[in-house]
Amino acid sequence: MFSKFTSILQHAVEALAPSLPLQEDFVYHWKAITHYYIETSDDKAPVTDTNIPSHLEQMLDILTQEERERESGETGPCMEYLLHHKILETLYTLGKADCPPGMKQQVLSFYTKLLGRIRQPLLPHINVHRPVQKLIRLCGEVLAAPTENEEIQFLCTVCAKLKQDPYLVNFFLENKTKKLEASKDSGAGLVKEDPCSPDTGQNQNQTPSLVTSTLEAAACQATSPGEASPSPVHSTLPNNDNYNLVSSLLNLTKSPDGRIVVKACEGLMLVVSLPEPAAAKCLTENTELSQLLTDRLAQFYRALPQSMDPLDIETVESVNWGLDVYNLKEDAAAFAGKRALISFLSWLDYCDQLIKEAQKTAAAVLARAVRERFFVAVMEPQLMQTSEVGILTSTALLNRIIRQVTSEALLQETVYFLLGEETGPETLAGITQHPLRHRLIEHCDHLSDEISIMTLRLFEHLLQKPCQHILQNLVLRCLEERNYIENKQQEEREEREHMENGQPHDAVDLEEDPLFSDLSPDNRLSSPDWLSCSPPPSTEHTKPDGKTEVHKIVNSFLCLVPDEAKSSYQVEGTGYDTYLRDAHRQFRDYCGVCQRWDWRSSPKSFEKCNLDSPFFEGHFLKVLFDRMGRILDQPYDVNLQVTSVLSKLSLLPHAHLHEYLLDPYINLAPGCRSLFSVIVRVVGDLMLRTHHIPEFTPKLLLVRKRLLGLEPEGMR
Repeated sequence: MFSKFTSILQHAVEALAPSLPLQEDFVYHWKAITHYYIETSDDKAPVTDTNIPSHLEQMLDILTQEERERESGETGPCMEYLLHHKILETLYTLGKADCPPGMKQQVLSFYTKLLGRIRQPLLPHINVHRPVQKLIRLCGEVLAAPTENEEIQFLCTVCAKLKQDPYLVNFFLENKTKKLEASKDSGAGLVKEDPCSPDTGQNQNQTPSLVTSTLEAAACQATSPGEASPSPVHSTLPNNDNYNLVSSLLNLTKSPDGRIVVKACEGLMLVVSLPEPAAAKCLTENTELSQLLTDRLAQFYRALPQSMDPLDIETVESVNWGLDVYNLKEDAAAFAGKRALISFLSWLDYCDQLIKEAQKTAAAVLARAVRERFFVAVMEPQLMQTSEVGILTSTALLNRIIRQVTSEALLQETVYFLLGEETGPETLAGITQHPLRHRLIEHCDHLSDEISIMTLRLFEHLLQKPCQHILQNLVLRCLEERNYIENKQQEEREEREHMENGQPHDAVDLEEDPLFSDLSPDNRLSSPDWLSCSPPPSTEHTKPDGKTEVHKIVNSFLCLVPDEAKSSYQVEGTGYDTYLRDAHRQFRDYCGVCQRWDWRSSPKSFEKCNLDSPFFEGHFLKVLFDRMGRILDQPYDVNLQVTSVLSKLSLLPHAHLHEYLLDPYINLAPGCRSLFSVIVRVVGDLMLRTHHIPEFTPKLLLVRKRLLGLEPEGMR
């Protein structure tokens, strides 16, 4: 009570007294703080019962006012006094000793406000960044400490300052070997004047009190050789550099207070984005950041139920890390495991965003750690299991992960995990080289339609990702040599490549083939109509480069199914032309993504191709073609997913892929098949079956209307 009365009286006196010059006022408040330690013998009274908080706040106000009154970048006498008399060193020592109780909170708050309010760069000063570094080490030492909030505010302020001036991070990379040697050299002279010793602003001949003795002991401890040894957090790490800022933030991510955890994660994201190579190297080699990311991913993944409805996994709302709101009652009512799933996806989002923001070298190392310690060690055993329920759950989770990953480095490592790193020609004997890739592709043709659909959907999402390796590994490496084309003699090849009206003169016009003789003129697509719906053709397409004209290719596919096996023209608004707008948009999007990959706009010349090498369409296309060939015997949902994947492949603007999948006029090598040849066989089988189905056309129309929801299921 007496202390509070004294504080009130002091404020009243200060208000009535004439204003002093800023420097005198600043020195007065600082000496008032040090005077407390000289005269007070009760070191148990909390700091809030003293005038220290008020004096510290006054000092901050004076420094702020001084900077406001001076020209930009000019250091005033008050700031000079703070730097010259090592006031921050003294405050650090008082905070470390927490004398009086609660002083650590006050010191942290003072540092935070000083760095936040003062516009001129302070961290380059040795008498600033050195005590700041020391104070950083005190943060996160004890979980759930009463100073956690002040600690995280201080650390995040330092991170923000480093983000503004990244080169300053080099002041915060401590070399443990050099530090130990320096401590040994200075250990014998600790009693003498030391540059790190605090300046109390008082006469050194005064008799020290009990509190002053405690202060000096804490100061010696702060510079003793014992503190030079690496902390337990870094005991297993080989590098000689300490990155205490990261270590303290990592410690605070383990806080039971969710708000502290989020702030610590924000601080880490700022630190990893710093472009300094030395900081990036220290971050990945001498901190446990990668371990935090992977361990927590594994922890959240293992907390998921063994079986979950794939629909729940696919449709659960997207959650940005740090923004998910806990409502256990609602989550439990929705479906079992929703809270665990949201927690996993939220942390995955954080890992993805952190790697996305990280310096390039650090991003690659962190992404590789996620691949090795989480995907390979934790997820792969789940994906290789044989239980149908387990396969469905793990595939649905993998699908969700692929959709959510946006970081280029993490996406690449995820793709390497799924498909392997091979880019050379694929052989039938080598399809099991990467067991997980083989397993996933085989699941596209699983006995369980649900597993097949889920895995096909996974590959559909993969094909839409901006990663060239996905397409190279799954498809393009098999088409590189164009050995799907029959290897004729040179003169025959030249004759075949001679174009007449956009196609080889000896090719059969499918519009005149007996199989397509019933094609009505109304169902044909003229060249001007097609060109008006498609992207503007490049000038290369007008050259005699061997490419078949687009409208002929389109008409060839339209002619495949005879009119009696069609129903689209009988239902208004269901023809193929309704898909053109969406296909145009998707093709434009794909072109934008693939533009940076420098794909050839025309096929590789035959002279540079090894046409004698045996052709293998690749495991992925083999399964898709096999599925396509059984389209008449498969459920509608499976067929939709198969054709959806094939349509995504067909949209890719690669010359070899377009030639192999879409050009019906190429002469296939013996034993080879293409998408067009597979569909031709399906249509042949279809026409044979239609002859054995009475009233086929009305029934076909009824099924179409039901699928479109235009006809109730019960009506015949």
